[in-house]
Amino acid sequence: MNANAEVKLISVVSPVYGASMILDELVVRLRNALGELNMSYEIILVEDASPDGSWEKVKENCKKFAEVKGVKLSRNFGQHSAITAGLAVAKGDWVIVMDCDLQDDPVYIPLLVNKAKEGFDIVYTLKTIRKHGFLKNMMTRFFNWVFNFLIETKSLKAHGMVGAYSLITRKVVNEFLRYGDYRRHYLMVLRWLGFSHAFVSIEHKERYAGHSSYTLSKLISHAVDGITSQSDKVLLLTVYSGFFMALASMLAGVSIVILYFIHGFQSGWASLAVLILFSSGIIITTIGIVGVYVGKTFEQAKGRQLFIIDKTINL
Repeated sequence: MNANAEVKLISVVSPVYGASMILDELVVRLRNALGELNMSYEIILVEDASPDGSWEKVKENCKKFAEVKGVKLSRNFGQHSAITAGLAVAKGDWVIVMDCDLQDDPVYIPLLVNKAKEGFDIVYTLKTIRKHGFLKNMMTRFFNWVFNFLIETKSLKAHGMVGAYSLITRKVVNEFLRYGDYRRHYLMVLRWLGFSHAFVSIEHKERYAGHSSYTLSKLISHAVDGITSQSDKVLLLTVYSGFFMALASMLAGVSIVILYFIHGFQSGWASLAVLILFSSGIIITTIGIVGVYVGKTFEQAKGRQLFIIDKTINL
């Protein structure tokens, strides 16, 4: 769809968690931005079992505005499952996905729509600087570097950071919903799907209120999920490390024999202890990596739902 006349409805999907102090402002800004387009729209707020009363705010906004639609999940399934739930109920010909914390400002929606009118199936937002803490920004860059090293498809952009704030066409939505992985990351799925895409540069804002629910442990777990669900090269790296250690031990053995006959070299207990600890660490790490992949396979084989919808409003 590359013509405005062909688009009958625009949907905005936003997963909601810990946003009771943000939702009123989010809906106001979304309605203002979408109102500039002179097109029909719907705002889908997917409440992911937030503990702070966000669902009450969703209900209030749904009562005030018919175009605001609420989806309550039966428990906390995570951000990317919540996005999938929103895409499953969205009716729009174009769907905009964005976080609820207003770090992704709705004011850029017309910019995404104008770029989509050029005929692109996916329009990503590119942030040169994220308004996160130094540690979180460094971890994000390190994860992107590791991820790009481990997968065959390289980064979407060589500079800046691509965010979840994006616009996708109905064709992309349909294919996204057919994607069968239990553990998923919205941007990684889009990258795998392909399709024509473009970028628009935006400013990443400060969080409107509250604080992020992503702790350091959650970020690390999220990174592990992303890498192991998209690449098996980590397993190959364990093979390479095993081969390297075997080769190194052979060379060390030969050198010890040579040194013994030349200088009467005798290895000390310290070197043996270090070697044993190092070898044991490699073995345990390798077993752990294999265990992670086996666990992911087991989780996928269960065939459980990605999400369960408990309640809906205005749908």
